[in-house]
Amino acid sequence: MPCRCSSDGAPRSDRLRARTDSDHARSGSGRRRQGEALDSPGAIELFEARRPDVAFLDIQMPGTSGLDVARHIAGRCHVVFVTAHEQYALRAFESAAVDYLLKPVDGERLAATVDRLKARLAKAPPDLAALLEALAERSRPAEHLEWLTVQRRQDVVLVPVEEVEVFEASDKYTLAITRDGEWVIRTPLKDLETQLDPARFWRVHRNAIVRVEAIARVSRDGTGRAVVHLRRLDRKVAVSRAHAHRFKAL
Repeated sequence: MPCRCSSDGAPRSDRLRARTDSDHARSGSGRRRQGEALDSPGAIELFEARRPDVAFLDIQMPGTSGLDVARHIAGRCHVVFVTAHEQYALRAFESAAVDYLLKPVDGERLAATVDRLKARLAKAPPDLAALLEALAERSRPAEHLEWLTVQRRQDVVLVPVEEVEVFEASDKYTLAITRDGEWVIRTPLKDLETQLDPARFWRVHRNAIVRVEAIARVSRDGTGRAVVHLRRLDRKVAVSRAHAHRFKAL
C-alpha cells in the first residue's frame, strides 16, 4: 500500500498519481494509494494511521523536513525521496538502496523507480542512517569565510573578511584590499569565491570580487561598460559584460 507524503510540488502531480495507481492496479497486488500529506507532521500522522509499504517523501516539506519523516519511518517502510535540488541526490544515493526523483518528475525515471520498487517490496526496507546523515549534511547552511589569515614579515595577521572592499586576482595569488592596505592571499580568486557569502560578495569581473556594502555607486565609461566606485577607497573596478546583469537597472 504505497503512500505519498509530499509538499505542493511533485510528486503530487497527476503523472505520479496516475502512474503509481495504474501500475499497482495492473500488478494485481492489492496495493493502493493510501493518501497524501502536505507537511511533515501530517506525513507522520498518515504513516502511523495507514502503515504503508512505500512512501514518496519530498525532502523540502513544510513543517520540519522530509528527512525528519524518513527518520521516523526508517526500517518500517520503503522510501523514495523527491527533490528539486540535485545537490541532495546523485552521490548521496549512489551507495544506497533507495531511489530518488528530481522535479519536475520525468516519466521514464518514474517508471523505472516503480519497477525497482516492485522487486524491493519482497525485502525488508534498507537502513537509511548513512543516507540520511549525508542528505542532512548537504542541507545544512554553508559556513562562509569570516577571517583571512595572512602573513606580514614574521607576524600572522587576522583580517576580518567584512573589512575587505575588493578582492583582485594577482598572478597566482589574490589581493585583499582594505582601507588599511593590501594583503596577499595564497588562495586563487576562483577558490576564494566559493568560500565567500554570495549575498555579500559579488564577482564583477574575472579578476575582481567586490563587497556589496562597499559599493558607493556604479557609472558607465565611454564604451558603455559599468564601473564600480568604492565607498571608502579612491578606486574603480571595471565590470565585465558577463557580470553586467547585476547592474542592468543602470
